[in-house]
Amino acid sequence: MTYALPHIEQITPYPVTEASLDGSMIKLDQNESPFPPSQQVIHLMANLGEQVMRQYPDAAAGRLRDTIAAHYCLSRDCIVIGSGSSELITALFRTFVDQRRSAVMPYPTFALYQVAAEAANASMSFIPTRDDYTIDTEALLNADAAVIALVNPNAPTGRLLTRDQIEAIVRRARGLVCIDEAYMDFAGEEHSAIPLTQQYDNLVVLRTFSKAYALSGARIGYAIGSPAIIKAFEKTKTVYNVSSISMALAAQAMLDQSHMLTTVAAICATRDRFIAELIKIGFDVVPSQTNFILCTPPAREGCPNAPQLVRLLADNGIAIRYFNAARLQDKVRISIGTDEQMTELTSLLRSFYPYA
Repeated sequence: MTYALPHIEQITPYPVTEASLDGSMIKLDQNESPFPPSQQVIHLMANLGEQVMRQYPDAAAGRLRDTIAAHYCLSRDCIVIGSGSSELITALFRTFVDQRRSAVMPYPTFALYQVAAEAANASMSFIPTRDDYTIDTEALLNADAAVIALVNPNAPTGRLLTRDQIEAIVRRARGLVCIDEAYMDFAGEEHSAIPLTQQYDNLVVLRTFSKAYALSGARIGYAIGSPAIIKAFEKTKTVYNVSSISMALAAQAMLDQSHMLTTVAAICATRDRFIAELIKIGFDVVPSQTNFILCTPPAREGCPNAPQLVRLLADNGIAIRYFNAARLQDKVRISIGTDEQMTELTSLLRSFYPYA
């Protein structure tokens, strides 16, 4: 017998994978950084005092908000901190969407949005992307929703909208526009919508420290928007939602921009080399501005299809991602690791898909 509300019973949980804590797997399935965080972050972590465990964290996240604000030349009342951007995604639906005020997104996109909408019993619809996975912005606007949400660059496709394209949406939207920029560090700040938050009061931008800053385990994200939007988020996020340890590490990571930019450059260079190898083998690759690639294995007789490839690679110690969802069932998503990891993967792929 269940005591859950009926709409909760209908939810398909967001798929997660079991962590490989012993390092036995090459993890190319969750878009984590293959490199460690800044040495400044590591040093800080080793020298934090006991009070960070004994005392409650700063509920206002003052130092971290001030650090982020200084980086973007904003005021701290334009920023709210979340336990990963995932907490802010769930807060988005609790705060701005219900059964009468609907949200719209392109499809395919980050599946957590649908789970969060269903958990909040909020109205949500999807507009299919074009055949090449580019986003039909006119169709999104014509949906006349109270909230337009976009992951940019999109996940799991890797497609990017420019800042000018985002501004055109924000200018014409009748309601709130939420831009999730979890992967923007890999695309380049010139495409970020953060500067637009100072011009438009109907725009909020989500960011995370999980990807480019290599702090997935710290669970730190933030939203930037008008003070009115941020105050609304503050009302629906949980209190003491982020630990003192995580906030301290994130603030230090933000200060070491040189390390982050060096890491991003290395990942992007490896990504581009790996894409070239995939194309040689016969994969169809969706252009990516992220730290992952969505691709279709070559359809050759006797060669593995997408789900078979995932299982074969797992048997060989490499984890990649498969989505059993419409328009993705013939594809896999591969996170970008180190050069050595991608070379090992490439060698296996060549053995699975001999050249014609």
